[in-house]
Amino acid sequence: MGKRIWILAAVLMGLAVLAMAADVTGTWTASFDTQVGPQMYTYTFKVTGSTLTGTAKSNLGSATITDGKVNGDDISFTENLDYQGMPLMIPYKGKISGDEIKFTRAVVEGANEEFVAKRVK
Repeated sequence: MGKRIWILAAVLMGLAVLAMAADVTGTWTASFDTQVGPQMYTYTFKVTGSTLTGTAKSNLGSATITDGKVNGDDISFTENLDYQGMPLMIPYKGKISGDEIKFTRAVVEGANEEFVAKRVK
């Protein structure tokens, strides 16, 4: 019985560490160059289980985040932006590392943008 308790404790510790590593709930900022010039973004994320929701605000406007997922240190979502009356769905993929997320997003096919978002403390 003692061995089972240690195994269970180790599994629970591992799950706790995994859950902490994936907690991106809060505000994140990034600035990077795009095809339409420099952009400053503020992302507000909320994670429930493995589902990510929130908003993305930039020089171009405010957008809703949909299809958001967090799996370990992987994050993905779609930014639904209205750009000059034209709806844009911008998919993001990223890797979480502490208080930074390294993102790649595809605004148009073949034009990927890479940048790092940092947690606001």
